[in-house]
Amino acid sequence: MNIQLEKMKQKQECERRKRIAEEKHKEWVQKKREEERRERERKLSKEMAEKATKELEKMQLQEKAEVKYKEWLKKKRAEEAEKKKKEKEKEKEREAELQEKKARSEKIFKEWLHNTRNKRRPVLNGYGFPHGKSTGLYFYYTYVVT
Repeated sequence: MNIQLEKMKQKQECERRKRIAEEKHKEWVQKKREEERRERERKLSKEMAEKATKELEKMQLQEKAEVKYKEWLKKKRAEEAEKKKKEKEKEKEREAELQEKKARSEKIFKEWLHNTRNKRRPVLNGYGFPHGKSTGLYFYYTYVVT
């Protein structure tokens, strides 16, 4: 009976060790799965953080580009306004010069018209002599010799 008892004890011991080994294996598998899950979560959170960072950088870059575009547009509009202003000034100067020229030419024309009215008119039938008389100019044939 001793042998049977010993065999039973060995069998129980073997079963106990088997159960312990199975439990340890289950614990190890569970730990491994938990570790893998944590690793996946860590990778996922890292990817999400990187994605968020890239998205933030992209938004900042876009905002920067938008600010630069607005500055460029403002500068361009100011240049166009300045150009239009200069063109208007040049046009006003041209108009002023034209009016001044017109006024000057009208004044000169009026003076000329006034002067021509006051000029002496040649006497009709003067035969080419000033005022119809011969003064200071004598020809050989007009001299009387006695």
